[in-house]
Amino acid sequence: MIYQRSSGILLHPTSLPGPDGIGDLGPEAYRWVDFLHASGTQLWQILPLGPTGYGDSPYQCFSAFAGNPFLVSPILLLESGLLKSSDLRQRPEFPESFVDFGPVILWKNHLLDRAYENYQETKPTDISARFKQFQIDNANWLEDYGLFMAIKEIQGGHPWSDWDKALKFRDQVVLEKMRSKLADVIDKVKFSQFLFDEQWQNLKNYAHSKGISIIGDMPFVIAMDSADTWANPQLFLMDNTLTPTMVAGVPPDYFSATGQLWGNPLYNWEVHANQQYEWLKPLFMVNG
Repeated sequence: MIYQRSSGILLHPTSLPGPDGIGDLGPEAYRWVDFLHASGTQLWQILPLGPTGYGDSPYQCFSAFAGNPFLVSPILLLESGLLKSSDLRQRPEFPESFVDFGPVILWKNHLLDRAYENYQETKPTDISARFKQFQIDNANWLEDYGLFMAIKEIQGGHPWSDWDKALKFRDQVVLEKMRSKLADVIDKVKFSQFLFDEQWQNLKNYAHSKGISIIGDMPFVIAMDSADTWANPQLFLMDNTLTPTMVAGVPPDYFSATGQLWGNPLYNWEVHANQQYEWLKPLFMVNG
């Protein structure tokens, strides 16, 4: 395939302006696409869009398949009826030149909770149908992710490697009890993913309609504290205590005289090959 020479700009959605402390997938993102189109720019480069963990880095995500719910636009939720104007009245004053993640996370979680509560109260037929289809289409990763995030919440945010043995090693009897006990929390996690997916797909389609292609890094190296490693430890190089035997990093270079050790467990390529790389295929489809 031959690609035409194109110009592009790197800007992660978190850097867009907006009233809620962090850039999101709302009106300012559409204005950004319009600017790219008007300026003759063909490429919008982003960073991974996954749900960030400790350190708020897009390269240490709780899932390679999920989206960051803090990128969900409250303004678009208001327009869809999932938020009410009263839900936004207590908006904190956020700094304009940087993201203060602590207050942002509290505020965005509050709004996502309100959106879910409003949805539960009204259950709009069209949204319910789309949410149901989203769960069916993404069950291969969404079920594990919902359970993972729900358990992480009651575990005080601690990494899964520090959980009780039954949870860490995925005792199926214990996990079924957790699915029942945390059903509402799991559903809320899934609903936040649904909201992200709808907003992201709509924005991406709008960009494509303007002749803008979105490119960027794929979360190919998986975070240790993720639903991916917890649910599929056999796909990574780990010992029988579920401790990584080898982790990712880079050797010394001009950027760091001592190199970098990232802590991401390496893939067990033999297992992936035996499975015809089935686990990795959706990852390429999601980020392609």
